Amino acid sequence: MNESNSDRRLFLKRAMLGAGSVALHPVLVESTALAAEKPLSEPPQPIIGENVLGEYGPWARKILGDGPAKLSFLRDEFSRAGIVAWREKARARLLECLAMPDSGGIPRVQVENQVEFEGVSIEQLEWQLPYGPPTKAMFLKPANAKGRLPAILALHDHSGKKYFGHRKISRSSSDVDPLIKQHVDDNYGGVWWANEMARRGYAVLAPDVFLFGSRRIRLPQVPRILSGLLVEGNPDNALDIVAYNRWARQHEHEVAKSLLCAGTTMPGVVVGEDQRALDYLCSREDVDAGRVGCCGLSSGGLRTLFLAGLDDRIAAACCVGMMTTWRDFCLNKSYTHTWMIYPPGFARDLDYPEILGMRVPLPTLVQNAEQDQLFTLPEMQRADRMLSDIYKKAGAESQYQSAFYPGTHRFDLKMQADAFAWFDSKLAKK
Repeated sequence: MNESNSDRRLFLKRAMLGAGSVALHPVLVESTALAAEKPLSEPPQPIIGENVLGEYGPWARKILGDGPAKLSFLRDEFSRAGIVAWREKARARLLECLAMPDSGGIPRVQVENQVEFEGVSIEQLEWQLPYGPPTKAMFLKPANAKGRLPAILALHDHSGKKYFGHRKISRSSSDVDPLIKQHVDDNYGGVWWANEMARRGYAVLAPDVFLFGSRRIRLPQVPRILSGLLVEGNPDNALDIVAYNRWARQHEHEVAKSLLCAGTTMPGVVVGEDQRALDYLCSREDVDAGRVGCCGLSSGGLRTLFLAGLDDRIAAACCVGMMTTWRDFCLNKSYTHTWMIYPPGFARDLDYPEILGMRVPLPTLVQNAEQDQLFTLPEMQRADRMLSDIYKKAGAESQYQSAFYPGTHRFDLKMQADAFAWFDSKLAKK
């Protein structure tokens, strides 16, 4: 009896340990069960390929489908002759999904400081939107420039580093935070590209946007259950800045959910703020409002995609390191990206690259990195084909250009040189 009880306890213990281990691996459970039904000579076969949604991946892909989305310009019911009506319909649907809040009219801008640095005249600006802390920005143009200049709205990246915004792409002195210097070295070839564009002859506006730099969320206004032991740190202390960035990456999930509960969306807030910056840029007396472009890497490319897709004041748009498809986000790469990407419900109407395609036939450049870790190469190439087909159907093949560069996610010196030359060709005076 004692031996039997001991054996039973040993069996139960092993069974519980085994169950506890496979509970963390549901695919293993299913594969093991299938293997038991087959001859031992046959290895268990995978149920599905690896994807973000696991067993639900094929179902989600079926929802997206393989053909053109409902409002795609590539559908037979849309034609070159009806492109204006198509664009109005597509933009109206995107605006509905973005649920943009009121961000006011042209901002009333205060000039906080003026300096000249490395041949560039720089204004440090501030304006107040109807919500949140004041927005800080930098306006740059060639020193001693006269008349109205072509202009660039320079849009900073995300990179999981919310403590800084426009300072990642523009500067007004050689005194630079070491963390920013490292970021610029890693992502921009050691160059503050907004300053480079100004030296090239452009008026450039580089603003902070929602959640970044001057627009970031301050810890004292956040409940302790969310901020934990983190406090508003020393702006000169690298450890405090890194700690804030780590916290802000996670807090973005709560921000996105809260905005949905308020009846708006994170991309809607960001696009609205970028439009207000564009309003101001176009209102300046030293800017030729008919020759305005926008450009950005990563989430700066995302912001370019939305802004240029919605607003024809953008005469030339360069999207860097931010082109793929909804399929890629859905199945492969959603975990590498910000909530700023996703207008709820819009994926059935247009594919992601077609948001930028709404600007057809206006000039558009897309730069991709072949080893970009944020996307899969086949879906980057598929997105490129979509945009190419849209411009071809519209009779504007020459107005769309794209390039694939060796390397990982970045806007390096070669990419910058190509983008700057392209802007010169599109925004030069006729």
